[in-house]
Amino acid sequence: MTDKATETAMAGGTSAEFMPKLMTVLREGYTGRDFRADVLAGLTVAIVALPLSMAIAIASGVGPERGLYTTIIGGFLVSALGGSRFQIGGPAGAFIVLVSACVMQIGIEGLILATFLSGLLLMVAGALRLGTYIKFIPYPVTVGFTAGIAVIIFASQMKDLFGLQLAGPEPAEIVHKVGALWEARGTVTPMALVVALATIGMILGIKRLRPGWPNLLIAIVAAAAGVAMLGLPVETIGSRFGDLPRLPPLPALPQMSAEAVLAALPYAVSFTLLGAIESLLSAVVADGMSGRQHRSNIELVAQGVANLGSALFGGFCVTGTIARTATNVRAGSRGPVSGMLHALFVLGFMLVAAPLAAFIPLAALAGLLAVVAWNMAEKEEFWALVKSSKGDAMVVIVTFLLVVFRDLTEGIVVGFALGGLVFIRRMSEAAQVEAAVVPDRPERGGADRDRVVYRLHGPYFFGAAARLGAVLDRIADHPRAFVVDFSDVPFIDSSGARSFELLAHKIARKGGQLYLTGARPEVRLALLAQGARDPLVRFAADLDGVDAAEAAR
Repeated sequence: MTDKATETAMAGGTSAEFMPKLMTVLREGYTGRDFRADVLAGLTVAIVALPLSMAIAIASGVGPERGLYTTIIGGFLVSALGGSRFQIGGPAGAFIVLVSACVMQIGIEGLILATFLSGLLLMVAGALRLGTYIKFIPYPVTVGFTAGIAVIIFASQMKDLFGLQLAGPEPAEIVHKVGALWEARGTVTPMALVVALATIGMILGIKRLRPGWPNLLIAIVAAAAGVAMLGLPVETIGSRFGDLPRLPPLPALPQMSAEAVLAALPYAVSFTLLGAIESLLSAVVADGMSGRQHRSNIELVAQGVANLGSALFGGFCVTGTIARTATNVRAGSRGPVSGMLHALFVLGFMLVAAPLAAFIPLAALAGLLAVVAWNMAEKEEFWALVKSSKGDAMVVIVTFLLVVFRDLTEGIVVGFALGGLVFIRRMSEAAQVEAAVVPDRPERGGADRDRVVYRLHGPYFFGAAARLGAVLDRIADHPRAFVVDFSDVPFIDSSGARSFELLAHKIARKGGQLYLTGARPEVRLALLAQGARDPLVRFAADLDGVDAAEAAR
């Protein structure tokens, strides 16, 4: 059965929107061939996720092992419990700025607590079915946000790309960060820059010449081998963090004193908002690639459980990751099993190869994240929006600037508000009022001179009511019968309905009558709710109904 058929078959039982896609896949029939395809897809994704998880963790200001914990625990739970067949969970580049700021302010323990609280908030958001609404974030907001994140990620890697030695801690704000990096320009390590550029060149070259090969892993392994064999003077994971553990730690609850919770809560809210947007956007991308449809509310619940699990094992924020999810789809995944296997493969790599990770140069990981930032910037989409219209240009640019120079959450909220205002303006401009040409009917004895008919087109809501209401007021001065045709009005809100109640009073004071024709049932109910009712306002199916009402007056 398809996803839609499964949901239909379940009607009357457990709500289909809260059924994990793993259960759907198993009900449809999961074969040995499907499992083999998922093994290959899971291994492919794990090869991509392994270096990325460590690189994102280091860029976030935590040890590389915490990125692996996040991928193993969080990635497994996202796939096992989520509402997308192909979603791959783990640490994401979009969180680097928030996580690093959180660590600087309240430390690693505070980060783990904020991740735990975020998990609870995501579960509540899913249970309240808020996933249905988060998907409506305007496209210019997501493009501006993603481009801003890409700039921040790239800026965060400049220190390791050039092997700079800063006089103090690296500032979080990008303006101060750039200033500190510029002041440290005399400490460039030429060999670190060579390693970073070689890594970037290898990643891009392999992708161009052998697109099916795991270019990220090959480039990182080659960089580590070259540095180790040649004894190059560059900083490595081992020199900064020591040897990686072979297993995640035993689960433990974070410390939750009232003071700690209050300090972590603002970060938890930011993690929740960003995680919900990022995961659902990733699920939408997977839908577009696969032709399937995700369940947004159970996806949020799963993201919440994954964040709880990640925090218990010392990891940090988990979300859906677009690049790894797309890799999963392209690799031939048949369902959530591939995502679960990807987490187990990363665990296997950790068990076997943890000591070798100490040789990975930080400049190589910085080069990897520089490529990630370049790919995620959505440059073509950004410029297309800038050139498309003034409204879209304003939304995407303001969102981008706020994300880069102010705050991620502020960028999303302000961008969403601006996007809403642009939409309201466009919809209000689409609403029109025009005089209807009504043929004279001799049998009415010329009474048509005492009647005017106007037609409304488009939704009539508060954005249009102010503009069109002024037009209606100007033409409502003298006629005995003022008729407004609602046949082409799909929707009216309380502000629009209220304007007709006020218009009817004005017409009544001058001895006239307001007639509304062709109103749909839902539009008529909205008008009645705001006082537009008999005898002040009379409804009619059409002009013949108006004639009958006039004859009875």
